[in-house]
Amino acid sequence: VQLVESGGGLVQPGGSLRLSCAASGFVFSAFFMSWYRQAPGKERELIPGISSAGGSTNYADSVKGRFTISRDNAKNTVYLQMNSLEPEDTAVYYCRRGVYNIYWGQGTQVTVSS
Repeated sequence: VQLVESGGGLVQPGGSLRLSCAASGFVFSAFFMSWYRQAPGKERELIPGISSAGGSTNYADSVKGRFTISRDNAKNTVYLQMNSLEPEDTAVYYCRRGVYNIYWGQGTQVTVSS
């Protein structure tokens, strides 16, 4: 199982980024996928999850209306579109496979700063 996040970087407040998580080594279309983030000194936080069929769930209040999760089962990839970014969104962002037999990606850093 491999989960490889990409798309992070430095962005100014109000900007946008799209994160990708490329999956391999398992039947991607069968698994619930989710994005988490962890800021320095804070616990890892669930942002949204998305079912195998593409229904999104569990947006954290802090990102509702700004972030959108999606997936492309043909490309074995889950995405996180992040708009109207704020300095408080600065964190390492991780994708996660499943709710049982969990796997994590290595994370990608997102820094929101002017």
